[in-house]
Amino acid sequence: MMRISITTLLLLSLVGNIRAQDSVSSKLEKEISSLKNRIQFLETRQTKTDEKITGVVSSIPELKNNLGSLSSKVDSTGAIINTTDSVLTHKILQTGKENDTKISTVSEQVSNRTLWGIIGVLAALLLSFLMYFFIRKQVSKDKSAVEDQIIKTRKSIEEEQVQVNTKLAELYNGQMELLKAERQNKPAVVNAEVDHSLALKVADEIIKMQLYLSKMDTNVKGYKSLTIAVNNVLDNIKANGYNIIDHLNKPFNDGMNMDATLELDPSIEPGTQKIKRVIKPEVHFNNKLIQRAQVIVATGE
Repeated sequence: MMRISITTLLLLSLVGNIRAQDSVSSKLEKEISSLKNRIQFLETRQTKTDEKITGVVSSIPELKNNLGSLSSKVDSTGAIINTTDSVLTHKILQTGKENDTKISTVSEQVSNRTLWGIIGVLAALLLSFLMYFFIRKQVSKDKSAVEDQIIKTRKSIEEEQVQVNTKLAELYNGQMELLKAERQNKPAVVNAEVDHSLALKVADEIIKMQLYLSKMDTNVKGYKSLTIAVNNVLDNIKANGYNIIDHLNKPFNDGMNMDATLELDPSIEPGTQKIKRVIKPEVHFNNKLIQRAQVIVATGE
């Protein structure tokens, strides 16, 4: 029994080895077949490559001929370029010289014209300045002469006005003296109405003269004489029983018994009112109001 078992084991081992060898042989055959196929592919590729190399080698003579032709053309083109370059260089040099000559000529002409232009402009400016200075001086002289003439004329007119007003004041003074003498010599009549027309007229004119004197320069010839004449008239008015209230440049308020016209005056402080002109004065006779004042009132904004 033991021999049969050993024999059986040996047979099984032999069969396993034979199967293993068959498996290895099968793998080798597959690898060999793959290598053959690859070698065949490489041979085919080598054949195509050899054919291409043969084609390239056969075209080398033609390429050499073409290169020779191109080299000749390049040499010919180079010669043409060299010739053209020489011609262009010559023309450029010639043109440069001609341009330099023209530029020099033009520059000289421009310089001369510029110089003469500058001289002309300077001469015009100098002439304009001299004319401006002369005209300004002449205008200044004429202006001074005109201003002097205006001052002289104004002074002459003021002196004539002073003389005329002085004579009027003397005339009014004489009239008030006559009125005084007439009333003194005339018997008084009880409840008789007194005629105030002359006194009121003189009062109106004297107020105008006082306003005129307030605006006049005190250095004007005849100023003092007119002032004395006006004061004399005022004294005679008082002597006849009349009293003139002086409102000129006095503050004004709405409670005053007078006719007032308001005028805006920026020089007046806001909220302030001042009588700046008397058209008709306020007159009293024997302490009784016989004429309401008419005034112009300056008021601040």
